[in-house]
Amino acid sequence: MERIRSTPRPDWREKTEAQGLIYSTTVMDDGTALEYWHEDAYYLFTMPEVETLEAVTEDLHRMSLEAARFLATGAMGDLGIGPAAMELARYSLQSQDPALYGRFDLAYDGTGPAKLLEYNADTPTGLVEAAICQWYWLQDVVPANDQWNGIHESLVAAWGRRRAETGLSRLHVAHVGEEDTGEDWMNAAYLLDTAQQAGWETQGINLADIGWDRDTHRFVDLDERPIEAIFKLYPWELAMADPFGMHVQDHPHAAVWFEPPWKMFLSTKALLAALWHLYPGHENLLPAYLGQAGPLTEWVAKPLHGREGENIVIHAEGIDLVQPGHYGAEGWCYQAFHPLPDFGGNRAVLGAWVVDGESVGVGVRESDGLVTDYFARFLPNVIDAPAPAPTPTAGQAIR
Repeated sequence: MERIRSTPRPDWREKTEAQGLIYSTTVMDDGTALEYWHEDAYYLFTMPEVETLEAVTEDLHRMSLEAARFLATGAMGDLGIGPAAMELARYSLQSQDPALYGRFDLAYDGTGPAKLLEYNADTPTGLVEAAICQWYWLQDVVPANDQWNGIHESLVAAWGRRRAETGLSRLHVAHVGEEDTGEDWMNAAYLLDTAQQAGWETQGINLADIGWDRDTHRFVDLDERPIEAIFKLYPWELAMADPFGMHVQDHPHAAVWFEPPWKMFLSTKALLAALWHLYPGHENLLPAYLGQAGPLTEWVAKPLHGREGENIVIHAEGIDLVQPGHYGAEGWCYQAFHPLPDFGGNRAVLGAWVVDGESVGVGVRESDGLVTDYFARFLPNVIDAPAPAPTPTAGQAIR
C-alpha cells in the first residue's frame, strides 16, 4: 500500500459535483475552505493486499454477526438503547430481517495485519465518493488499472435479491431534511437509484413526513400510500426515541426496514468489546472493554453511539486528547490505542464496504490528526493490476 502523488484534473470539481458529490467544500468560521475530495494523490494497492483485506473484511463481518447474537443475550447490558429497543433488535435478529450493507473502518499500512477500528453497519455514508466518483476518476486518470470498487454492481444485485425475497415492488427511501450539507440526501438518492436499477418502484421521502395509519397499523407516505419497504438513513437508536419508533416496536413487521432493527447490535461501539470477548487475541482485533479500560494503559474511549470522531478521548504516552461533541451519556467502550498509519503526515483509514456480507470495495479517508473526523479527506484508490473488461453498469452515476 503506497500513497502516490497525482495531478488533479482541471475540471475535477464540475465532474464530481455532477456525479453527486455536492458536499465536498466545508467553509470554516474564518472563511477557509476545506475540500473533502482530494485527487492530488491516490492509494495504490497490490492485488495480494486486496485479496487479503477482502478475506479479513468478510471474516470480521461473520464475527460481528456472532457478536450480535451475543449482545442480544443482554450479557453486556442494554447498550445505551434501553430495554424496549433491545427487545425490538432481538426480535428482528431472531426473525432474520434482511439487511443490505455496512462499512468497516480499518487501520492498515501495508505491512502488518489490518486492525478493526469500528463497524458502521446502520447508517454508513460515503457511497457517492466510493462507488461513483473514484470510479470515474480512474477512467480519466489511470484507466489501464483496476480499482478495489465493485460497490455499485453489488448494491444493484443485492437490491434485486431483496426484491425477490420480500416479494415487494415499492421501496421508500428516507433521509433527514434537517441535514443541510446535502450528504445524507445524496447518499439516500444514490441508494434509491441502485434500487431502481434493480427493478424497485422507488419513492423518496423526508423522514419527518412518514405517517402512521391507526386503522390499518401501517406507515404511510404523504399520499397516504402504505409504506411496504423502506430504507432510512437515520440511526435506530435515535429513531427509537421518536414517536414512530414506538410504532415499530409495537408492530415490527408493519414495514420491511433497511437497515433492520437488529443492526443496533452492530452500530454500537459495544460491538468492539463483544468481539474481543468472543475472539480474544484475534490478529485483526484490538483489545476492547465496555465501561472501563480494564488492563489497558493506552486507550481510546469511544461513546457507544458516537459518529465522525465526536467525543473521542485518547490516553497514551505523550497524548491526552479530548474531542468535542454531544455523545457519551449512553456509555463508553475503551479500545487499545493503535495509531493510524502515517503516510508522510497523512493518517489513513480504510473504509472497507460489505454488501450481503461480501467485501466489495474500499474508500480511503485521511486526516492530519489522530482522529478521523468531519474534516477528513477522501482519496481514490488504484490496484496495481490491469483493468478488467468493462461492464455496462460499473460506477453508473445518479440519473
